[in-house]
Amino acid sequence: MTNPWTDIRATDLVIIMGGNAAEAHPCGFKWVTYAKEHRGAKLIVVDPRFTRSASVADFYAPIRQGTDIAFLSGVINYCITHDKVQYEYVKHFTNAGLIVNEGFGYKDGLFTGYDEAKRDYDRSTWSYEMDENGYAKNDETLTHPRSVWQLLKKHVSVYTPEMVERICGTPKDKFLKICEMIAECSSPTKAMTSMYALGWTQHSKGAQNIRTMCMLQLILGDIGVRGGGVNALRGHSNIQGLTDVGLMSNLIPGYMNIPMENETDLKTYLGKRKFTPTRPNQVSYWQNYDKFFISFMKAMWGKAATKENDFAYDYLPKLDIANYDILKAVDLMDHNQMNGYFCQGFNPVLAFPNRKKVERGLSKLKFLVVMDPLETETARFWENHGDFNDVNTSEIKTEVFQLPTSCFAEDEGAVVNSGRWLQWHWAGQNPPGEAKHDTWIMAQLWLRLKKLYEKEGGVFPDPIVNLHWPYEDESEPQPAELAKEMNGYAVEDLYDPKDPTKKILEKGKQVPGFASLKADGSTASGCWIYSGSFTEDGNMMARRDNTDYDGAGLYPKWTFAWPANRRILYNRASADFDGKAWDPERKVIEWNGEKWTGFDVPDIPPASDPHAVGPFIMNAEGTARLFTLAGLRDGPFPVHYEPFESPVVNPIAPNIRGNPAARIFDEDLAQLGTSDEFPYAATSYRLTEHFHYWTKNNRINAALQPQFFVEISEELAAEKGVVKGDWVRVWNKRGQVFAKALVTKRIRPIICDGKPVHVIGIPLHWGFIGEAKKGFGPNSLTPFVGDANSQTPEFKAFLVNMEKSKAPVDENGKAEQ
Repeated sequence: MTNPWTDIRATDLVIIMGGNAAEAHPCGFKWVTYAKEHRGAKLIVVDPRFTRSASVADFYAPIRQGTDIAFLSGVINYCITHDKVQYEYVKHFTNAGLIVNEGFGYKDGLFTGYDEAKRDYDRSTWSYEMDENGYAKNDETLTHPRSVWQLLKKHVSVYTPEMVERICGTPKDKFLKICEMIAECSSPTKAMTSMYALGWTQHSKGAQNIRTMCMLQLILGDIGVRGGGVNALRGHSNIQGLTDVGLMSNLIPGYMNIPMENETDLKTYLGKRKFTPTRPNQVSYWQNYDKFFISFMKAMWGKAATKENDFAYDYLPKLDIANYDILKAVDLMDHNQMNGYFCQGFNPVLAFPNRKKVERGLSKLKFLVVMDPLETETARFWENHGDFNDVNTSEIKTEVFQLPTSCFAEDEGAVVNSGRWLQWHWAGQNPPGEAKHDTWIMAQLWLRLKKLYEKEGGVFPDPIVNLHWPYEDESEPQPAELAKEMNGYAVEDLYDPKDPTKKILEKGKQVPGFASLKADGSTASGCWIYSGSFTEDGNMMARRDNTDYDGAGLYPKWTFAWPANRRILYNRASADFDGKAWDPERKVIEWNGEKWTGFDVPDIPPASDPHAVGPFIMNAEGTARLFTLAGLRDGPFPVHYEPFESPVVNPIAPNIRGNPAARIFDEDLAQLGTSDEFPYAATSYRLTEHFHYWTKNNRINAALQPQFFVEISEELAAEKGVVKGDWVRVWNKRGQVFAKALVTKRIRPIICDGKPVHVIGIPLHWGFIGEAKKGFGPNSLTPFVGDANSQTPEFKAFLVNMEKSKAPVDENGKAEQ
């Protein structure tokens, strides 16, 4: 989230697309109701289903899943054509005036540089035209035909209200009403906030869904302000922390990258990431990449990371492809190219797409290790459960090891919420039985691997045997020790760069923040963005002072927010070009003639001249990007692409299936269906009464929502001769599920391009393990393809067929009731 949960109370308009906060984030949703009650804020919900969020909305509109880019591009087009743009913000704080390379172009759904065979682009033309000083050329009038603004106007012009209705199925009058409500927030004294979740990310163009909303918010001037922002509603209690500390196949902590194999030395690696400014006077904060990276290497390998060996750069793995995401991992299993798999705290049999392929891949492993506090379908994938898990146990040779772990309520440490707050919590009880903390298990694995390597040697054991392990009990590092290591500390005495005789931090002391990190090996930090969270003043994450200056909802003394305890990202943009708050009643920071001051930590060097230094300090231009250069694989502007399985042809690009830059394996491409055979558009969703696949193990939750169902409209039920409570079979080329039919008014047919489209909703909380009745997940049906950038699977839009059926049977031949 760019803004904290508590800031939602300061908004004038909430739009929920790609999420259902009232149901999936009920505690956070209270800030929406607070804004409605105390500010008179309005709530818009755009969703294929009439959700619990929609039930309390001021305005609801239906949309066909997978068409959000067309909808939002239509809103952008409306704002531009109706002069509902905060032009002072756009002119000074975005790259609207920068001139794009003359070779750049877009036609028929594709940008310049596309290679159909590679399903990828040569992105060299997605760049700025530079002047003789190496800076991007700028047209302050925004009239140059190759300015970002003019290119954007042309790009979105096709998304008229009529085209939006044709693609999305949203009635024109409803779409225009939403446009009017949103356009009001182009006023500097009105703000809109966007709330989204997996309904946007779980698409083959998920990153572009989010980016389109970012562009709309920039045009309205609603990034960096109180009550504004683009706010991701994270799911698991620490999914934000997971990404922060780099638990992705291509990342290391702090959103830095694992090197590619052609980056053979440290100089080459850093040279591609220390971005120099492309406009005069800009901060371009990634110029400090070397400080963050080398401090990370010192935290990892301590004395073994020296200047002479490039700070152990050779210890890091080097990627031969962009990433080894979950889809790639399963595909390797399925092709006998992976021997073992560690599954720590998740359930691939229900969480990964195309369940048949997942189980087939798991069956080809030599060993599978499952670390989890609960029994999972993944740990028991080899068991036959009749229709619910129809496998031949005798043919599966995989050896499965189950290591019972503690759950979050038995752990101490920080959980990072959606608003980037690191909130420290304490264990409610000890782990039961043989369960162990994950840290103990990982420490034991390392200790034993190290011992083996020291005894037997190896091709290159150095990264294992030289790990820096400075914990009091090496068999189980404590949460506070790990937190201090991520914050960072002085490896050597640190001196003031302005006065080399003045010592500012003694060796071994905690650094106060990431500004203290050095590129010479004198500091260590396991995750630079967490610097400041555990300092010499103590554990900032454990603070519980709810002081709220100006009633801003920022609570700066409550816990710690990364980066630098900053609550609203890009908050310099809350003030105009001269440094005065756009809205004096919702001030965040202001320029007092000498420095930036206010109610939040300035997201800009405090003494920066407001006329010279832009607010988006991580970008080399100092501005936000309406045109994203080569930052995303599938285009510098968003384009409406249909899901890989769609009930209609894409009128924007009729010859393109899915996202043209999304990776899809040949076998999975062959399993895609068409609307002739599978006429219904399915989507997945969550329920308040369950949390993912955990709570079906709990008798109370199981009693609240005991049985798997699919949700269908009254019209589709009548067409198929189905009544509420009937068993139905839903299927496609990848699999089938049996479910009770829930016939409701919450889903209705949508007319897209003159064709009625029936939507089927499939909740995801059931499997063949637990206290709830046995059931299925939507992943039995979802395609094995992901977003072109993140590889997040396309769970939210796929095709199925449906018929009335008999009940499924278990392993004993007993029919489910």
